[in-house]
Amino acid sequence: MKTMRWTRDRKRRLLWCLAILVVVVALAGGFTWYKFFREEAQAAETDPDVRFKYGSIGAERDAGMPYWIFYVLPRMFPEKLPGPGGYAAFGLGWEEGAELPIGFTQKVVGFPRVANNCASCHTARYRRSPEENPTFVAAGPGHTLHLAALFRFFVDCAKDPRFDADHLMREVQLVTRLSWIDRMIYRFVLIPLTRKRLLEREGQFAWIYRKDFPDWGRGRDDAMNLTKYFMLKLPMDNSFGPTDIPAIWNLKKYDREGTTMNWAGDSHDAHSVIIDSALGLLGAAPKRKAEFLEEVKWLQRYLREKEPPKFPFPIDDKLAVKGKDVFDAHCASCHASDRTGKRMPLTAVATDGERVATWGKDNAVAANKVVRSFGIERKGLVEAPLDGYNPPFLDGLWLRAPYLHNGSVPTLRDLLTPAGERPPVFWRGYDLYDPVKVGFVSDGAEARRVGTKYETNARAGNSRGHEFGTTLPPPAKDALIEYLKTL
Repeated sequence: MKTMRWTRDRKRRLLWCLAILVVVVALAGGFTWYKFFREEAQAAETDPDVRFKYGSIGAERDAGMPYWIFYVLPRMFPEKLPGPGGYAAFGLGWEEGAELPIGFTQKVVGFPRVANNCASCHTARYRRSPEENPTFVAAGPGHTLHLAALFRFFVDCAKDPRFDADHLMREVQLVTRLSWIDRMIYRFVLIPLTRKRLLEREGQFAWIYRKDFPDWGRGRDDAMNLTKYFMLKLPMDNSFGPTDIPAIWNLKKYDREGTTMNWAGDSHDAHSVIIDSALGLLGAAPKRKAEFLEEVKWLQRYLREKEPPKFPFPIDDKLAVKGKDVFDAHCASCHASDRTGKRMPLTAVATDGERVATWGKDNAVAANKVVRSFGIERKGLVEAPLDGYNPPFLDGLWLRAPYLHNGSVPTLRDLLTPAGERPPVFWRGYDLYDPVKVGFVSDGAEARRVGTKYETNARAGNSRGHEFGTTLPPPAKDALIEYLKTL
């Protein structure tokens, strides 16, 4: 009897222990899910421009940074910024009253995380006078953005010995009060993990640190090398081809049969470009493919119908009419014809060829294979050798300065001068507009203070070529420029 009672008691104790264990495991699992993986949807946004500028594309899950680490880094490491002003020093747009710069998103995935979306590179800004606040233009070229400096900033912060729990938590505690549990999570999980992931990027960004390569400067990125080193994880080669960040408004213009996208015509269509760009921001396969593809569809609809901005200064309509005749005679065959958006051999346009050399057929085949492995179908990247550049459509041309694919010519008036007479040195990234030259002010004390120096004798920076229209008489050039303001 005693043995039976002991056996029953033992079984009862075991059952209690198992029950307690199940409860503990369930509580631990629930805690882990709640603190690290639960997702809270962003508030629905009816304004499409606001959604474009601040809406999540899902990058927070794999590429997001804990909000409070993101918040305090400029305060902790101001010496690593390109100038004063926190994140604004990188040329990011920051609207009055906004919590984050344009193109940065906040979403709770367990904890508040910050990531970026397409608007971080594709938002333009201009001022008509020094006293005016900037006007931000969604889907425009981010000509003020110093992307290479932003990449380096995060890596350089992680390499600093002060990037540890003691220093970061001391700074975080100055700006917010976290609960004891959240302080422990930041101290023992989020800070070490964030540092580890940022340091892993150092190798992928190695070519940005090379002393034998010039800095990209403001408004440019080396897009195809980013694809090679991030998506394909290829070893660094000697190619170098920074180009102007493009405008992405009015994408319906690419509906025409046979057009390709990007400067060198390396992608078949807008759908493919948006997918590839979004995957680059995610840094991994999308966790929720259907949700990701829905966001891609929304972006494509929005960008397809997004109109280019109107020139914000008076236009001489009579002179512009004369300029239309000049345009039709000297420019339309490339920029308003069946040739527009279709690759032109490099020998024909004779501009700098470094961008073409950064990408090849084998790279396209490999990248398309990676995207297919994610279960995503698209026309994709062009699996053919690249031998030139696409003559671009000219919608919103006035806001797309500096000009040529590498941004080596500051204004339209400079572009209509022979290559040997174009500015050999100027400063990129100032947002004060010059309506006479049609471009941004690119010299002077303030332009030098705000911008980055551009030298056309540097690698991938040559301003040669595209000498079309340079021999026109001055009255014809004036008329042509007046017409180009209307596009």
